[in-house]
Amino acid sequence: MESMRESWTDVRLDELSGRVDQGFERLSAEMRAGFEQVNSRIDRLDGRVDGLYNRMFQASVVLGAALIGLIAAIVTKL
Repeated sequence: MESMRESWTDVRLDELSGRVDQGFERLSAEMRAGFEQVNSRIDRLDGRVDGLYNRMFQASVVLGAALIGLIAAIVTKL
């Protein structure tokens, strides 16, 4: 096992800083790619929700018209 160093030289600190920066750049690129996937899924879901909203609106109009027709039929029979 390597012994612990008691002091850090400027060169070693610069190397560490460079490795840390590279790690964050790689992680940042991976995160951007992940967010792009999430955004595309949200866009697809948004389209599906819009379609569902349209269907629900159409169904409510049809049910409302049917209810008005039923009420009119009952009133005319009285």
